[in-house]
Amino acid sequence: MSELIKGSAFLTSKVSPDQVFTPEDFSDMHRMVADTVASFIKEKVMPVSDAVEKMEEGVTVGLLRQAGELGMLGADIPEKYGGAEMDKISSFIITEQMTRGGSFAVAFGAHTGIGTLPILYFGTEEQKQKYLPGLASGEKVAAYALTEPEAGSDALNAKTKAVLSEDGRYYILNGTKQFITNAAWADVIVTYAKVDGEHFTAFIVDRNTPGVSIGLEEHKMGIKGSSTCSVILEDAKVPVENVLWKVGKGHQVAFNILNIGRYKLGVGCIGASKLAIELAAKYAQERQQFNMPIAKFGMIKNKIAEMAIRNYVNESLCYRTGGLIQDLVHTIDLDAEDAGQKVTEGFQEYAVECSVAKIVGSEVLDFIADEAVQIHGGYGYSQEYMVERIYRDSRINRLFEGTNEINRLIIPATLMRKAQKGEIPLIQAAMKLQEELLMPMFPEESDEPLAREEQAIENLKKVFLVVAGTAAQKLGEKMIREQEILGRMADMVCEIFGAESALLRARKILNNKGEAAAALAIKMTTCYVNDLVPRFDAWAKEVIAALEEGDTKRTMFTVLKKLTRFEPVNGYALKREIADAVYKANKYVVVV
Repeated sequence: MSELIKGSAFLTSKVSPDQVFTPEDFSDMHRMVADTVASFIKEKVMPVSDAVEKMEEGVTVGLLRQAGELGMLGADIPEKYGGAEMDKISSFIITEQMTRGGSFAVAFGAHTGIGTLPILYFGTEEQKQKYLPGLASGEKVAAYALTEPEAGSDALNAKTKAVLSEDGRYYILNGTKQFITNAAWADVIVTYAKVDGEHFTAFIVDRNTPGVSIGLEEHKMGIKGSSTCSVILEDAKVPVENVLWKVGKGHQVAFNILNIGRYKLGVGCIGASKLAIELAAKYAQERQQFNMPIAKFGMIKNKIAEMAIRNYVNESLCYRTGGLIQDLVHTIDLDAEDAGQKVTEGFQEYAVECSVAKIVGSEVLDFIADEAVQIHGGYGYSQEYMVERIYRDSRINRLFEGTNEINRLIIPATLMRKAQKGEIPLIQAAMKLQEELLMPMFPEESDEPLAREEQAIENLKKVFLVVAGTAAQKLGEKMIREQEILGRMADMVCEIFGAESALLRARKILNNKGEAAAALAIKMTTCYVNDLVPRFDAWAKEVIAALEEGDTKRTMFTVLKKLTRFEPVNGYALKREIADAVYKANKYVVVV
């Protein structure tokens, strides 16, 4: 196997198309997994979707057990613990397909992800043998209780306390966890408390533990069919053998599991986005106005195309990240005692990419859901049409797994930490760039497909280095308090990774299947970069204006002008062609 690509390396180095994983690389097994989950959603979940939304007793738990019988709950769990032991790509495909099931997908995701994985990756052998078989089969339902009423995104500021009993056999837990998914029907709850009010620690809590109670259901805007309650701990006696990982090391469990959750959320948004595009495209071709289908109107075509383009970018960056994670997992001895920690360290290596997937996925889905409602007109506001539910359900994703604002702070903080440790040559690249910018710039001319776009993306990386380098020099340690600047830096990182992933995927299709097969991917990449460059330029000027004044500012604006020089294409024409391809397929499509 080729050398592993380091996390965040995309900012300072070039990657070839054959180094990225794309959906076109799915094996027959991957496609079978996708078809199996799609059939499960269509045949088992959708017929009872109203009952799921009304939280009728036993419906969601029953569906979880059916999913367990098909191996869907145990994709990440080894066979020796009753799991299906699939590769990571299969696990991600299940996540994507499951989100077409609305609220059920939330219950499924909380159970298989943040509910089960802490035990899988950080549990002792005894804990794994005790809990994982039941979680894999659906006999037991898992929940993850981290958030507190006062702590919110500041998880380490938890007020829940744990005190060792006099006989040393139990930890006595007191505190309240809020907004806990699956709380009403959970049998196993992974939660956190500070031992002696100081040492942040993870615990496995059985639902039937004396002192554990569940609050009332929250009345939510969306995902109404998922259970969201408080978990109340009042002198709850948790056996010492239920400490998860080590006392005082709960942050390692929490943050590593959140990286996985963030990535899987981005993947999940792909499935819901595809469903919304499919519904919008079909409706636009059926709905008649002014004696013609609204699908023929230019503004509607623009919306359909933009929806497809943004989903293409998110899908490309998510499966590129999935491929990186899969490659890393292949290097780990999964039978070793520390295999779980090695896997979570792998996710930590790609923490930036995981946060990008979460931000981009959730915001792309919000955009697509909103446009799907708009295309449906007044009917989109009616519960009779599924897009109304998709619109309401989508909003939670920007709050789940750390708000998008928190993730936008995580990205530059992680990059700076990696740079200081020498894990990525960010500082060296910025210094080298300063010398390069003093030289005349003569971009290479090429007739090769996407050559202009590739050059534009490389220049946008340079713009980011200029902005990041200037901010680091001017602000030093104070930069952590300049959240607006950090947020813009994160936006730049998200767009660079997304645009490059789209381009590399289009190039890979072109290399493997020819220009005809790659035509749509090339058009979507071209449109995305065409619209991105002026937006990126505006962001850079915004940050520079906040950092510099006078001649220095004007000089930097001149540099930016060189780096963002890009001749626009006729995006209107390309987007009409993209929309026509979606209409022809009656769904989101990449290879035609």
